Amino acid sequence: MAKITKIQDGQKNTVNDYLDELKSDFARYTGQIKKLRKELLKANSDEQPKIIRRIDLIAKEMEKNQKQATKVARSRPKERTKSRDKSPRDRKPHG
Repeated sequence: MAKITKIQDGQKNTVNDYLDELKSDFARYTGQIKKLRKELLKANSDEQPKIIRRIDLIAKEMEKNQKQATKVARSRPKERTKSRDKSPRDRKPHG
């Protein structure tokens, strides 16, 4: 029984680590977009289309990242809470 719990805990940690990695990637993308936005405001008309393309590419990566994070979060096994375990409907009547 302990082995199964260990495996499940390991999988949960792996999923959490992956989600943390996706969050840090998303934060990095956000920082890049902020820098590019500042560059865009200062850029001349020749440079602006290049900067806009870079922003679009980063935005697409952010969208992929967000979809992946949502998929992973939804596929995680749901944990039962103690309050739900003690719910009266889960108990069998004595009798």
